[in-house]
Amino acid sequence: MKTIIEPFKIKSVEPIYFNTKEERVEILEKAFYNPFLIHANEVLIDLLTDSGTSAMSSNQWAGMMQGDESYAGSTSFFHFEATIQRITGMPLVIPTHQGRAAEKILFSILGGKGKYFVSNTLFDTTRANIEYSGAEGIDLVCEAGKHPSIPAPFKGNMDIDALKNFIAEKGAANIPLCIITVTNNSGGGQPVSMQNIREVKTICEANKIPLFIDACRFAENAYFIKLREDGYAAKPIPEIVKELFSYADGCTMSAKKDAFANIGGFLAMHDEALAQQCRNMLIMTEGFPTYGGLAGRDLEAIAIGLTEVMDEHYLQYRIRSIEYLTNKLIAAGVPVMQPAGGHAIYIDAKEFLQHIPVEQYPGQALVGALYVHGGIRSVEIGSLMFGKYDQQHKLIPAQLELVRLAIPRRVYTQSHIDYVAEVIIEVFQKKNEIKGLTIIEEAPMLRHFTVKLKPVL
Repeated sequence: MKTIIEPFKIKSVEPIYFNTKEERVEILEKAFYNPFLIHANEVLIDLLTDSGTSAMSSNQWAGMMQGDESYAGSTSFFHFEATIQRITGMPLVIPTHQGRAAEKILFSILGGKGKYFVSNTLFDTTRANIEYSGAEGIDLVCEAGKHPSIPAPFKGNMDIDALKNFIAEKGAANIPLCIITVTNNSGGGQPVSMQNIREVKTICEANKIPLFIDACRFAENAYFIKLREDGYAAKPIPEIVKELFSYADGCTMSAKKDAFANIGGFLAMHDEALAQQCRNMLIMTEGFPTYGGLAGRDLEAIAIGLTEVMDEHYLQYRIRSIEYLTNKLIAAGVPVMQPAGGHAIYIDAKEFLQHIPVEQYPGQALVGALYVHGGIRSVEIGSLMFGKYDQQHKLIPAQLELVRLAIPRRVYTQSHIDYVAEVIIEVFQKKNEIKGLTIIEEAPMLRHFTVKLKPVL
């Protein structure tokens, strides 16, 4: 059938609180033009993130009631552990309270001054944890991933030649880890091909560099492989997933994405010596290795969600929903990342707001305009999030100026998505009225979470 229906029934609802455009102007001013500082009940459609915002299933809620809250040796942990071992093939599983906690542990152990972590594209907290250790994060996305408006099937791929050249330049001994993010969040939610993962693994293996997968959206990436890569159309998703993980020495995951959970994450790996170091730090910072900062009920919800996410009816609905919104925007002339990604719509803010220079943060200006016009909360992924300063305090812009509208899993219906499209298109038609922004207060790291801005007069 042409119509793709939601593969679930709605069992519980919560209200949306409506407000007026005039009220939203005042709310945005009080929040210093930063969507993170807006109260949730002042947002109509919340697309700030797909992290921890999913609707859990009835099976997950039932599992939470069975959660074993024992401090050590919880039966819920062993369910969690066995599920991850089955899906990834990795024997050593370490729970954490969310993905960035796993990153903090990993990079605190492997990082340090003079070291480099190479990736297709690192996301904000990943890069921050690397830099906090004194190391440097290097993005080596393929050329296709640098051009939002030009479609390509696997724009999240790592640039193989760039990886070889970087290893030759810096030396393999100074690169403790290579990380592939699936799907590539900062690069527009674009997938990574199995062939690219294999090629990266071959290079890493030849240079004795461990390869880790940032697995937040592993199932979405596997579905893209099934759709777009030769030889995978007839393979079931769990089989594709198992092959994907088979090329990795370990993985980090925020279970707040493809596990439908509201909190949680994990580290998984093959290296017992590294795992022991990670467990020691876990005990100091998160908790005992069989709960890792999570309640037993959360461990149960994650274990169930990791299995549910690989259902192909769900994945078809998920990917087609994103594609549906992307195509509506393309038809209206709105510049967006093409083709559609796995979990979000990415608007090319630099192209959308050509009259606003990069140093006035066009992405953040567009985020504010979408909120004022329709109550939609989104997030900038551009020079506010990733820009740096040179020695003269001049902005070094990010590679792309994007606005991400991340769609929570199993939360919004088609009418919500139609409303989002309508708001974006109407803002696009009045785009010349939008003004740039300037920073009045910022933190030295991860500034986009707490930054305060004002309009440029």
